[in-house]
Amino acid sequence: MRLKLLSSMAPREPLVAGISAYREHPPGSIEVEAAGGVEVARRVAGGEAVDIVVLSREAIDMLIEGGQLSAAGRVDLMNAEIAVAVPAGAPRPSLTDEAAVRAAVVAAASVSYSTGPSGRYLEKLFDRWDILDSLRARIVVPAPGVPVARLVASGEVKLGFQQLSELLGVPGIDVLGTLPASIQHVTTFTGAVTPGCKSSDAARTLLSFLASPQLDELKQRYGMRGAPRE
Repeated sequence: MRLKLLSSMAPREPLVAGISAYREHPPGSIEVEAAGGVEVARRVAGGEAVDIVVLSREAIDMLIEGGQLSAAGRVDLMNAEIAVAVPAGAPRPSLTDEAAVRAAVVAAASVSYSTGPSGRYLEKLFDRWDILDSLRARIVVPAPGVPVARLVASGEVKLGFQQLSELLGVPGIDVLGTLPASIQHVTTFTGAVTPGCKSSDAARTLLSFLASPQLDELKQRYGMRGAPRE
């Protein structure tokens, strides 16, 4: 039996690490593929043959409503916070409060953020700050599958916003930290099984394991937090 798991980029590393600790399947029996969240949702909506999908909670719920995923066994797996990075060695603007972050964005020669949930949130935040229109010419939109961290490391982007898990450990960048609590946005990544999965019980058991408290410490090492449990 082989399961294929398709996820967005942010949760990929903790998912792979969690699966490597899962003892119910022999090594190599669970395939993990990651792509941009928009691309993953498009592929699943188009009927691609996969067994498990991990995306933002909102994207998963939309696919459940569309019939591409099953509500049975749907589970929140982990939470991600937005962090900020600059090219390695570059000046490090303050992130102490909302005013400091706004000033850093206004002063940046170029800014980048994802096209996923964190990016949509940031656009609304910049609009609330009344700087979005003036900022547009300096926004570098990452191509599908290109992480913001890569653009920051190359120097093309001077201030990058992305989930912390996608910035940690990337060479060529300095991670300044997460956004202050007053403007932080948490993305919950959720897993669900496709109706066409031929081993749905095994897939749901795997998701239950990936959501379990025993993996909370592992998720923290990758810049994630365990999702709250009822």
